[in-house]
Amino acid sequence: MKKHIPNIVTGFNLISGCISIVFSFSHQYELAIIAIFIAAVFDFFDGFVARLLNVMSPIGKEMDSLADVVSFGVSPAMILFCYMIEMTSNQSITDVQKYLPYLIFIVPMFSALRLAKFNLDTRQSVSFLGLPTPANALFLSTLILLPKEWAFIHNIYVLLAISIVTSFMLVSEIPLFAMKFKSFSWKQNSEKYIFLMGIIPIAVVFSYQAIPFVIIWYVFLSIGFNIFQKKP
Repeated sequence: MKKHIPNIVTGFNLISGCISIVFSFSHQYELAIIAIFIAAVFDFFDGFVARLLNVMSPIGKEMDSLADVVSFGVSPAMILFCYMIEMTSNQSITDVQKYLPYLIFIVPMFSALRLAKFNLDTRQSVSFLGLPTPANALFLSTLILLPKEWAFIHNIYVLLAISIVTSFMLVSEIPLFAMKFKSFSWKQNSEKYIFLMGIIPIAVVFSYQAIPFVIIWYVFLSIGFNIFQKKP
């Protein structure tokens, strides 16, 4: 029974993603985003539990990727899709513009590609190459929480452009550090500690709208450390 516990945790990740999709259809976007957050928590703990119980298995790895496609690929895409449909419903649009929201499904396509690549790439055992799917999901889904006064964000073309850029970042070769602590020394974890310290002022300034800026901070800090350490 012990070997099935991590897969059960992964199953709750998948269920959370499905619930997020249901909330999106009813335009309850805050609840849909919360469900993605919960999925991310389960996604973190399934691997943690597997290592703790020493029951890591190939089927668990595959199930984790399948759940992530739903929770961090389909779910954020559905949030943005329903949001963009809602935005254009009261506007006079052309037939071409009517189908623009469907382009958002490039997100689950590239998320699936990123997860398949991750499963086969032995270089990503201690860090990431490309933007992780949970980070991309949280970034894209929380964009709609930004102030309505920021009208340039609440624009179908801008949301699609950002989604296309981050989709390509999923499968890019940009090195990004992973939040895994093998020790608590500053030398081995300096980028992680700086990242965590940087979250504090971002959270103070932006409150619950801070997530997109936290993800941007994570990406730029990773790039900065790679340049400083002269990594390829």
